[in-house]
Amino acid sequence: MLFDDTFQTIAAPAEGFFKDKGSKFLSYLFPISVEADAKEHLAALKELHPKAVHHCYAYRLGTDKMSYRMSDDGEPSGTAGRPILNTLYSRDITNVIVVVVRYFGGTLLGVPGLINAYKAATEDALASAEIVTRHFINRYKMAFQYPQMNDVMRIVKEMELTVLDQQFEMECGMTVEVRVSATEVFVTRSQKIDGLKLTLQ
Repeated sequence: MLFDDTFQTIAAPAEGFFKDKGSKFLSYLFPISVEADAKEHLAALKELHPKAVHHCYAYRLGTDKMSYRMSDDGEPSGTAGRPILNTLYSRDITNVIVVVVRYFGGTLLGVPGLINAYKAATEDALASAEIVTRHFINRYKMAFQYPQMNDVMRIVKEMELTVLDQQFEMECGMTVEVRVSATEVFVTRSQKIDGLKLTLQ
């Protein structure tokens, strides 16, 4: 198989904590599937912690190393977002955002201290998270006539597809999730059913 469609992410949100010289670093880890999810979590945390001096973050989407974003949010360059992101890379976790909220304790930590604090806060959140393996999927809408039902159901059953919704009348329809690595087989098999229309959602 040329394309590996599995990736590791987290099952549910998790939190972590790190403290150094009075400064508190609260880390929040969320699963995300698109960039808009990351922005929503960040906005919510800024509302939750309006008095915090920094809301530093990094998020990663997909398996290539190019789909990421990070922010030091006023901390010295490279001391916050980068250590958070590197921790995600080292654990090989994607489709997540980590936001570390800092309450300043009055003592400067210096560059090494900051890098360590943001990394440690991220690791603490990851330590309490449940890591799961997921698959990249494509979503297809299948439209067909009632007499084709058995042929369609055979594909769904044999390929173990997740059915998101379905309607069975004279005009039938079904929305299914297909693993990316199985898409070619699915499309080829579907095209052999007379009158079936396939639409990528």
